[in-house]
Amino acid sequence: MRFILGFIGAVFAGVLLISLITGLATYFANPPAPLASEELHKAPKPLHLASDGPFGKFDKRELQRGFQVYSEVCSACHSLKLVSFRDLKGLGYNEAEIKKIASDWKTQVPSINPDTGEAATRKALPSDTFPPPFPNEVAARAANNNALPPDLSLITKAREGGAAYVYSLLTGFQNQSPELVKEHPDAKTPPGLHYNPYFPNLNIAMPPPLTTAGQVTYADGTPSTVDQMAKDVAAFLVWTAEPNLENRHAAGLAVVIFLLFATVLGYFAYRQLWYDVKRSVRPTGPLDPVNQAKTRRAKADAGIAG
Repeated sequence: MRFILGFIGAVFAGVLLISLITGLATYFANPPAPLASEELHKAPKPLHLASDGPFGKFDKRELQRGFQVYSEVCSACHSLKLVSFRDLKGLGYNEAEIKKIASDWKTQVPSINPDTGEAATRKALPSDTFPPPFPNEVAARAANNNALPPDLSLITKAREGGAAYVYSLLTGFQNQSPELVKEHPDAKTPPGLHYNPYFPNLNIAMPPPLTTAGQVTYADGTPSTVDQMAKDVAAFLVWTAEPNLENRHAAGLAVVIFLLFATVLGYFAYRQLWYDVKRSVRPTGPLDPVNQAKTRRAKADAGIAG
């Protein structure tokens, strides 16, 4: 029985080995053609924000411009579920301004009519989170060619490249050249999609949201080019993903300074107290003279030489 089982196992292992060798030979003889998405996909463009680096801090004017771009352009499709209106205090808005922003928000908050108990809506309060632009996922997909616009609260944490990815995506829409389509037929943009080499599979359902300069009129008078608007909204989305970034940087700096100071104190304490103390090592285990004597007696009793 053991022989039969061993034979079956050997045959099975041999078949697997032959399959592996055949597959490797086929792969190296006829390697798969690279996908268009692998050849044409681009890494995010370099983007330098005031919040970058271990000492980075938010530029509140930049954040306010980014919020203006979100509220006037992006909020038509994208939600911001994890941010409340009162959090805008971190952008430099005062309580009166926050109340007005919440009250004037284009989408009202779902509520219940206290008189009839039926579903209703009300104006947002500073304590409310930003209401989504669509009542549910079905409505969102129906309005966007069956594509679901992602929530932007943590988008710079959820996408590789972070703010640089958002900036590159917003400024990366372009028309496909006939030469590109001829060279890579599988990369041709299907109807209803838009070509963007900074998107992983090259074709994205979102149409270009920032199309012309002056699309948003900044309150501080900054020229609103497409590049500037994309940079500002990317900076704003860094803030929504990590509003306590400045506090974290400050805490990290304080910890590093404390550790350096403690290291210096520890070194001087070592020099003062322990540097001249001679260390002695007590032999233990097989090296202990008592244990060695016991070993020799045991060997002698057993007639073992050595």
